[in-house]
Amino acid sequence: MKFLLSFAFVWFTSTLYHAQSSEKYQISPALEQIPLWPHNMPDTSGSRESETISDKGSVTNVSNPRLIVHQPKNPNGIAILVISGGGYAHIELGKESTPAANWLQSEGITAFELIYRLPQENWKTTNVPFEDAQRAIRMIRSLAQNYNIDPNKVGILGFSAGGHLAGYTSARPDQKLYAPIDHIDTLSARPDFTGLIYPVISMLPPNNKTHSYKSILGKTSSKEQEIAYSVEKQVNENMPITFITQAADDPISPVDNSFLMYSALNKAHVPAEMHIFQTGGHGWGLGKKGSPVSSWPDLFKKWAQQNGFWK
Repeated sequence: MKFLLSFAFVWFTSTLYHAQSSEKYQISPALEQIPLWPHNMPDTSGSRESETISDKGSVTNVSNPRLIVHQPKNPNGIAILVISGGGYAHIELGKESTPAANWLQSEGITAFELIYRLPQENWKTTNVPFEDAQRAIRMIRSLAQNYNIDPNKVGILGFSAGGHLAGYTSARPDQKLYAPIDHIDTLSARPDFTGLIYPVISMLPPNNKTHSYKSILGKTSSKEQEIAYSVEKQVNENMPITFITQAADDPISPVDNSFLMYSALNKAHVPAEMHIFQTGGHGWGLGKKGSPVSSWPDLFKKWAQQNGFWK
């Protein structure tokens, strides 16, 4: 187990990873999009509003949960499901999952951005994002041959609320959230490795003030429900190896979330590495070029290489 305080600056030679475009965000028409539920989507109810994507790439009114495929020219056999945050109220593709997926693609990794259902958008249950994440990992494995992926090298990378979704899926991949609809649902939903970037982890006081809490549990909830959706309380010895990073001055998701998660992993004897930056705030995605937090992609890459999940 490793716990590292990271304050170093890392300068990338390419602006691909950190450049922020002033152009209106749009999902590239060149990218393949794969529906998670071609039929029998679980827990549907009522009519749906049309999906909207803001100029900055924030998605709401999701009715077609899906994967956006970023396929490298020379795939190295590794796949990563990339999940943006947004407090389970919207999905921040523009500043989180899309830049991360582009970076991973440039490294030979097949990246799949996840557009998942949001719990307060008129579904039968607030579990719909967790259903979609399980289905996404299973679907990636089902497509392994199509994309030259090793089905035993499928990772998950989540930001903020997406970190909660990634962590929960990693801790409880076998939870029966929906009735199987096809052969894909016979495959494992457990990621082989996990990355949590400024994650929301706990739903217990004093960390129960986040928008993620309100979206999943409402304004108030029972302690039993808070425990059930607190990722640190679900960690077990079967959890994938995990990378965690956050800034100490995070105003949205208190840094204690990362400490709680690391401690739970340590107690369960799950290999983990954590990097806490002195400053950085929240929602930095890949990090502004030259900032301390911009070193996390390189740290994540080195960690994955050491564990056989990066070539």
